[in-house]
Amino acid sequence: MAYLVTTNNLTKSIAGKAIISNLNMHIPKGEIYGFLGPNGSGKTTTMKMLLNLWKPTSGEIVLFDQKLMPDSYNLLKRIGSIIEFPTFYEDLSAEENLKFHCEYMGYYSPKSIEQALSMLHLEADKNKKVKEFSLGMKQRLGIARAILTKPELLILDEPTNGLDPAGMKQIRDLLTMLCQQYGITILISSHLLSEIESMAHTIGVIHHGKMIKEISMKEIADMGIEYIEISTSEIKKAAYVLTDKLDLHNIKRIEDDRLRIYDSKIVPAEISRVFAENKVSMQELTIKSESLEDYFLKLTGEGK
Repeated sequence: MAYLVTTNNLTKSIAGKAIISNLNMHIPKGEIYGFLGPNGSGKTTTMKMLLNLWKPTSGEIVLFDQKLMPDSYNLLKRIGSIIEFPTFYEDLSAEENLKFHCEYMGYYSPKSIEQALSMLHLEADKNKKVKEFSLGMKQRLGIARAILTKPELLILDEPTNGLDPAGMKQIRDLLTMLCQQYGITILISSHLLSEIESMAHTIGVIHHGKMIKEISMKEIADMGIEYIEISTSEIKKAAYVLTDKLDLHNIKRIEDDRLRIYDSKIVPAEISRVFAENKVSMQELTIKSESLEDYFLKLTGEGK
């Protein structure tokens, strides 16, 4: 497999404390790579190092088959990015900010600004000063700037911050289109796991500055981990009946009124029968597959 980005034992220490420890990342060319981790796990720090904003303490970064060096300006011109919140010249209009960015990048394409604004549904606001923009509009303008120069690699740190559900869907559809139609490789971090699940090809999970797992979404789907979820107002009685009458032990209490049964040998009809015989009320019984959120919580131990 061809990788557009790799890191080898990437480490970043600040005041003697390791923020990133021996991190090995592999981002396949032409894919969307979801970068996941709890707050403070090191996602933004890693992205800053990929963009040469922060220098590693040790280890190396390889972009486009070339080692990233302090003066690798030619490589950085091939990348579009948003790190944390995008900043602009507030007294300039959206269009003027994008023109300035093109000049800074040495990129001259007459229609690129118009196309970028259109893709982010900002064409009607192109002459409005950025200081009049809402948080969501600034976020969309940041994405417009990131894609403006037709980069080969997009690095996006929480790009849907400040967007409503409709705006999130627009961004998700846009990123999927950029990857599929233009072959742009995308590294995206988000705390919204459902967003990553709906568009990523591969995920990398970082925890306490260490990469704990890289896995394709197909591999997660192929695991086929299914469970039965029961909603009942008699949670303790239900758990007792499942254990005593059906000899089920791989049971997890999710909420005050929900149980999950991880046991492939049991069928829903058996549960319904034994609950009826033992007068256990049940509001709902569903068969579900483990989601990316479930997998993530299991890996990081956040769901304990």
